[in-house]
Amino acid sequence: MRDMKLPIPAWALLCATLVAPFPVLAGGLEQLKTFLVTTTRASGTFTQAVVSRSGRKPQQSAGIFAFQRPGKFRWSYERPYKQLLVSDGRTLWSYDPELKQVAEKKLGNAFGASPAALLAGQELERHFELKEEANENGVDFVAATPRGEDKSFERVRIGLRDNLPVSMEIHDAFGQVSLLLFTRFESNPALPAGLFHFTPPAGADVVKD
Repeated sequence: MRDMKLPIPAWALLCATLVAPFPVLAGGLEQLKTFLVTTTRASGTFTQAVVSRSGRKPQQSAGIFAFQRPGKFRWSYERPYKQLLVSDGRTLWSYDPELKQVAEKKLGNAFGASPAALLAGQELERHFELKEEANENGVDFVAATPRGEDKSFERVRIGLRDNLPVSMEIHDAFGQVSLLLFTRFESNPALPAGLFHFTPPAGADVVKD
């Protein structure tokens, strides 16, 4: 006599479903904390759209970036116009090749309350009030509001997926919104020596703040 395979009762399927472990999905705050702990340096590419309060056509730009904690970063706009921002953790240089002008200033405490601190900074909760926001199309969001009175912007909204940033939405004090999309984000790559050092080009005007 052949063995007969009896159908599995519905209640047994239900019990198995209830007992089986469900995957734990990390929210935005948990992903941001994981990113800060596990990613000490990164490089990639980005696009940026700046929308003014008047609602005129957004200004589009794109470029490449790299950072290394604590406080070192290189942010290079490649199109439509070139501009370079470099920090060695103590000094910030801003270079405009077209104007042949370099702005140099000490980072000091101001760096802690800047959008760059979300990527290259430390002690995030000391400088920002963090709030978890809803998931949108598979991306978890965190709102970061600067603490203290010296605020160059009102808030930043950072989107994360798989413990890495995919976007940043920066609202400044003038009603302007900058939307950054990270089109490539490589975690902990080997970075060239000297990447976060800057020497003003010969003939450039240097303005120190």
